[in-house]
Amino acid sequence: EVQLAESGGGSVQSGGSLRLSCAASGHTGGHYCFGWFRQAPGKDRERVAGIDADESTSYADSVKGRFTISQDNAKNTLFLQMDSLKPEDTAIYYCAADWAPNCRGAGPRNGAAYWGQGTQVTVSS
Repeated sequence: EVQLAESGGGSVQSGGSLRLSCAASGHTGGHYCFGWFRQAPGKDRERVAGIDADESTSYADSVKGRFTISQDNAKNTLFLQMDSLKPEDTAIYYCAADWAPNCRGAGPRNGAAYWGQGTQVTVSS
């Protein structure tokens, strides 16, 4: 069982930056992939960034070059650095994790086993 807790959301103006954190606890000693998903009102949840156990990464086309996913294994913490934010980045952002064999494309799938509670990111124009 893995518990995930996000922090760092908030409100910024277009062009600004935010850094999201996700603290992982519980049985994190195995091989997991981690990812960041978001869901805007009226839209499907999408994966914006993922990182595998071998630290390969993936990004949605809409955030490539602006978002960076990273992890601090010693502190069991996942990060999402978001730069050059746009109003269309406004959403609830979720941290997710899954056991490595269930991961695809350098990160968890939409049906990942473990989820955080979400943190709101609002970007104003």
